[in-house]
Amino acid sequence: MTLIKSISGIRGTIGGSPGDNLTPIDAVQFAAAYGTWLKSVSETAKLKVVVGRDARLSGEMIATLVIQTLVGLGIEVIDLGLSTTPTVEMAVPYHKASGGIILTASHNPKQWNALKLLNSKGEFISGAEGELLLKIATDGSFVFAEVDELGKVITDTEAIERHIQAICELPDVDIPAIKIANFKVVVDAVNSTGGISVPQLLRRLGVTDVVEMYCDPTGHFPHNPEPLKEHLTELSSRVVSEKAHLGITVDPDVDRLALVNEDGSMFGEEYTLVAVSEYILSLRKGATVSNLSSTRALRDITEEVGCTYHASAVGEVNVVVKMKETNAVIGGEGNGGIIYPELHYGRDSLVGIALFLSHLAHKNMSMTALRTSYPNYEMAKKKIDLTPGIDVDAILIQMAEKYKGEEVDTVDGVKIYIGKEWVHLRKSNTEPIIRVYTESKDAQAASDLADRIIGEIKELI
Repeated sequence: MTLIKSISGIRGTIGGSPGDNLTPIDAVQFAAAYGTWLKSVSETAKLKVVVGRDARLSGEMIATLVIQTLVGLGIEVIDLGLSTTPTVEMAVPYHKASGGIILTASHNPKQWNALKLLNSKGEFISGAEGELLLKIATDGSFVFAEVDELGKVITDTEAIERHIQAICELPDVDIPAIKIANFKVVVDAVNSTGGISVPQLLRRLGVTDVVEMYCDPTGHFPHNPEPLKEHLTELSSRVVSEKAHLGITVDPDVDRLALVNEDGSMFGEEYTLVAVSEYILSLRKGATVSNLSSTRALRDITEEVGCTYHASAVGEVNVVVKMKETNAVIGGEGNGGIIYPELHYGRDSLVGIALFLSHLAHKNMSMTALRTSYPNYEMAKKKIDLTPGIDVDAILIQMAEKYKGEEVDTVDGVKIYIGKEWVHLRKSNTEPIIRVYTESKDAQAASDLADRIIGEIKELI
């Protein structure tokens, strides 16, 4: 059981002892720290905070604790209830709120939950802001409101509908073309809030033949909710048996998008962003951005049309900073996270679906043909589970030293370029693991490289 406090929020497993797991005491402490920090930086006397959650089993309990803690600080809470991460992000500026909290552990299994924290723009707080918040949480310097100054709770049940409406109104979303294409789509929403939002979006886009799998937001995930190939065998089989054009799956909070081809093969999370970027670049020229752990295929298709690609450190907040610096027209992360600034600066599976279907309709080709049209690189994404006391930073330094004869980038962890291959090593901010990402000419070569590096790291440990 684990509790991880970081600049990006607090994440942990439910139950156990305070300070070791995500217990009610930890949820209250961190919510109080966030509210206290907001009061210290806000110019508004009466604060508003938007709160929404995914469907995981602990969500209602954690939401109640967080919401009532904010009320106790004198803060008005806009409660979205079951929602998605991008919906909460868009609801913050809509309500002119001072910030937002998303209660989700993203792709983690059901025993996990987390508080993800937003600023007044509906974007994730910065590293410096997170450090200050952590200090407040540690110091416990909270001052709660007196009875006449308590906050209140207002329910907003229309946020997902507003989100979908905003997507449908985007000029780059071609609803007539999607309708003409007459797509048949299978959706696996892992019994979370994608089950509320994705089928609704598809029908608004003109997709009338939608096959729903696990779209009841019970929080009982039918399989590991991380949208990886090994977890999507049932979706792949269903796409083939239904003779569908494609399959769509999202993680529990709907900020990662993965696609399945008509033959049951994976389109590839890395290529979700590549395909959407190709579509946007066909409409207007501009820079693209992804993080250091993403495929170089995005760079290839960007430079092919005379535009510039930029790489950022891993983490959504870092991608957003780089996108703003370069005025990028599209960006995101290779885990299926699409960031489309015309809507908002946050990973958003819903706008990703709308843009991808517009692209597929314009291309008038099968999913496999579209995937084959891109430069082919294969990645392996593996991890090393850690035990307490392991000095991850020291391990990364040793790996950089071991490969000092190669090109080594230490901006974010350690990225080592070995000929035409690369390996990116970094410690996770949310889990006790070292992430090992590799890319090579084919899947086996990428996997072999990852296994070799993992073996070398285990020897150091």
